[in-house]
Amino acid sequence: MFKLAHLSDVHLSPLPPVRFSELISKRITGYLNWKLNRGGAMQDNVLDGLVAHIKHQNPDHIAVTGDLVNLALEEEFEKTSCWLSQLGPGESVSVIPGNHDAYVPGALKHGLSEWKPYVTGDEPDPEHLFPYLRRRGNISIIATNSGKATAPFMATGYFDRQQDRATRLLLDREKAAGQFRVVLIHHPPFKEATSWHKRLVNAERFRRMIDDCGAELILHGHTHIDSFQTISGGDNDAPVIGVPSASHNLNTQASGHHRPPARYNLFEITGSPENWSCDWSEHGYAASQSGVHQISQTKLWSNGKLMTSS
Repeated sequence: MFKLAHLSDVHLSPLPPVRFSELISKRITGYLNWKLNRGGAMQDNVLDGLVAHIKHQNPDHIAVTGDLVNLALEEEFEKTSCWLSQLGPGESVSVIPGNHDAYVPGALKHGLSEWKPYVTGDEPDPEHLFPYLRRRGNISIIATNSGKATAPFMATGYFDRQQDRATRLLLDREKAAGQFRVVLIHHPPFKEATSWHKRLVNAERFRRMIDDCGAELILHGHTHIDSFQTISGGDNDAPVIGVPSASHNLNTQASGHHRPPARYNLFEITGSPENWSCDWSEHGYAASQSGVHQISQTKLWSNGKLMTSS
């Protein structure tokens, strides 16, 4: 059995000191949002408790689907690099960027340099970092990047033609090899997933790719809510699963955020293409309980068939 843990939207806090020169950009709106709103919702002690619970599960691999930072400051990337080293070694943790990691032009390049052990595939492409592939047993993790610098008040994502072509090749190759294919993307790719200014601009391109090539599991973040949808995926529909922010505190009303407290997903995968089995459980905080608890459990795949539909 292979255990895959999924968390997202870490938004590591507290925010480091910000120089005035760094705010002469889109960062000014993000900084004000942090001071007035988001900073009260994201708490490191909540994240620490969630990570401790993940480690207690002893997963074989951890997927982090973006937004590790807030304003894409250099000090933030350095801090998240340290946090990732505590989460696990590079070969056991796969990271993709989110829109906050690409907040302003040029910032993501620095972040990816800091995170190199966590964003490098088994066979690195010297020209394109994404998508990258990691094979772990009979599981293939295919990591894409939808994060791109955008205008103020926009948080859209992009899935370009280069990634489309390269990801198709990986999906087809790993299917032929009999692998359970897990695709990582920050922005949710299904219809009406979020508001217009936060959408995946090229979502139709991503969905066409999955319709043509299939995938056993698609994991995303971005929305800060728990979600389950399916999109057409060839022989079977492909499940698309999102997770709340990994650092969202319990007192959501007081913080002004109407979002679930922090959670992570755990997937237990066994079998082969003819008889894949995958149990999906959600773990996190609840207002009525202290600490992290199992919230739900679902049989996702059984005997090679997807068991649930949206």
